[in-house]
Amino acid sequence: MATLLYRLGRAAFARRWLVTSLWVVILGVAGVGAATAPSASEDTSFMPGIEAQKAADLIGERFPGNSTDGAYAQVVFIAPDGTKVSAGDGRATVEAFVSQASEGRRVSGVADPFRTGAVSEDGSTAYATVNFEVPSADLTDADKAALEKSIDEASDSGLTVEVGGDALAATISPGGTSEVIGLALAAVVLLVTFGSLAAAGLPLLTAIIGIGISMAGIVALSSTLGLSMTSTSLASMLGLAVGVDYALFVVSRYREERAAGHDARDATGIAVGTAGSAVVFAGLTVVIALAGLSVVGVPMLTKMGLVAAAAVVVAVLIALTLVPALLGMWPDAVLSRRARKRGGAVGHASGAKENGGSRWARFVLRRPVPVLLACVAGLGVIALPAAHLEMGMPGAESQPTSSTERRAYDALAGGFGAGFNGPLTVVADVKGADDPEAAAETIARTVGDTGGIVSISTPQLNQNRDAALFSVVPSTGPNDEKTKDLVQTIRAERPELEKTTGATFQVTGSTAMNIDVAQALQKALAPYLVVIVGLALLLLLVVFRSLLVPLKAAVGFLLSVLASLGVVVAVFQWGWGAGLLGVEQPGPIMSLMPVFLVGIVFGLAMDYEVFLVARMREGYVHGDRAPQAVVTGFRHSARVVVAAAVIMIAVFAGFVGANESMIKTMGFGLAVAVLLDAFVIRMAFVPAVLALLGDRAWWIPRWLDKVLPHVDVEGSSLTKPSIADDQAPREPSRVL
Repeated sequence: MATLLYRLGRAAFARRWLVTSLWVVILGVAGVGAATAPSASEDTSFMPGIEAQKAADLIGERFPGNSTDGAYAQVVFIAPDGTKVSAGDGRATVEAFVSQASEGRRVSGVADPFRTGAVSEDGSTAYATVNFEVPSADLTDADKAALEKSIDEASDSGLTVEVGGDALAATISPGGTSEVIGLALAAVVLLVTFGSLAAAGLPLLTAIIGIGISMAGIVALSSTLGLSMTSTSLASMLGLAVGVDYALFVVSRYREERAAGHDARDATGIAVGTAGSAVVFAGLTVVIALAGLSVVGVPMLTKMGLVAAAAVVVAVLIALTLVPALLGMWPDAVLSRRARKRGGAVGHASGAKENGGSRWARFVLRRPVPVLLACVAGLGVIALPAAHLEMGMPGAESQPTSSTERRAYDALAGGFGAGFNGPLTVVADVKGADDPEAAAETIARTVGDTGGIVSISTPQLNQNRDAALFSVVPSTGPNDEKTKDLVQTIRAERPELEKTTGATFQVTGSTAMNIDVAQALQKALAPYLVVIVGLALLLLLVVFRSLLVPLKAAVGFLLSVLASLGVVVAVFQWGWGAGLLGVEQPGPIMSLMPVFLVGIVFGLAMDYEVFLVARMREGYVHGDRAPQAVVTGFRHSARVVVAAAVIMIAVFAGFVGANESMIKTMGFGLAVAVLLDAFVIRMAFVPAVLALLGDRAWWIPRWLDKVLPHVDVEGSSLTKPSIADDQAPREPSRVL
């Protein structure tokens, strides 16, 4: 591996203009594809196999006109204090809105609140539902303009008008100015780390090119693959973070080799052969974690994982080819001012100087037990809130009060009860019943007698009289535990009703969908962890040729991910410091978030494990004893790992400013996870464990050592004299 990458780095250095031109052409082609690609259509199949999704599919099949695929807007009319929306000018305004909105483009129908009974008991609030023929993603600005005009005219009449639903919902923002601030902080960190504008700018430049190619490619293929804006945001988040980090490690190793006396081309080859090997395996662990999301069984989650994995692959390829090509264009510009004055070489012994990293390593080596106990105890306390994790699908109630969606939600809850915003939809399959109408009425009557229900609509049979549809309004809100218990109680009544009526039914709706998704994800989490941890352990076993180092990495990952989940629960669910992040309404954590956070944090944790421990392994293979190998690894890698972590934290924190709740939560969770993993696990837990293990940390049975392939991630083959002549070196003969 090291030899192959060494030659790749030297070739990219020598043919720098060709390599750079190829990447520019790829960026241009991807940009043209994105500019000419059709808009993506929305994929409404969320999680096939769960009851709520089956019920939604059955509704679409048996009730084509009532398909849940179409966009809708719930327009809420609120009368001034002391007046009623159902009297005088208020009623005339609502009726005029219904008439005008019905003539809008692609509008399939508008429900008149005075005919459907959608008026509150005190007459102060009413709502009209505007249904469209197409999903919200397919609505054009012209489609929305007619509805917006009708809403504006109703607002001018004196009524307060708020709008919920997905038809006019604001588009997702990937981070806005906060993301720019994150990039600016990354630039400052790089400048402080390298002391050179060119060295600081090169990782940012290559990361921006990589993320540009990735994002343009995603947009170009979004229609074909059915990708959403959320997928794009997460791919941008990860692609940018790892793109900067991977280039940072290659540039840092290049500067180190130049300081050791190598010329620019050899230094580039060695940097790509050593740091590049770590980049390949670190990127591979991230890809494994992201691609492993496909085992969860959620199509949207699978797409998000694969798209983000593709962005990581692009970042790896750029670090191995474009970075050495740019180093060939400016071989001395990335060096510090001191190194440039000395012609690039500072001396062979410069790498042995004591620095902050080596001094910290010696501190931990002298006190491994207290440091280890402090890490485990501290992270354990931080992880305690994770035991109270509640999963759901935050809706309009999690939006800021400045948004019309949140104000519409509050108005409906105040006028019609908390459960109005989370109605249940029951679809009865009466195909096997002797009397379909009687069977549907029996099912509706039995469900209506269940405790915790405020109202139930009259069952409506379809044209073929083989299915009936009715809605149920609970007495509690959509994320209330009592509502979740109600769904399970209704479903528990199904076996008895099947016996008495010959018909069956299924429950769907947002609340039922959330419950089913949460349960399915909880069941899928264990096999997902087995897959990604198992594959990563095998990969680390090959990389480090050790049994205990991969196990130590897995334990450290569990500590950091549980602690990060604990912080997320404390902030977004309990509300501790939520106002500082713009979270006005704490609530359940989005069901997809824990699984996705586990996958990404695992990949990033293995990133730092590979970057830091690979340098320790390199020192051990080259003759250092186990304690000195730890010091050597920290001397060379601690500063760069810390810089890389700070950059990732800055990039992830930039997404906390996003409007989309999942992106905001994910950005915060990842920033906290990187903080804990890099500064607690890698900087303290890892050296403490290795200090206690000593030489046993690098032990491997002889039979296993013979079976495993030699990937030479530590670059020991590059020390052979023949490498200077581009001859293939032999594998290192040392057997641990």
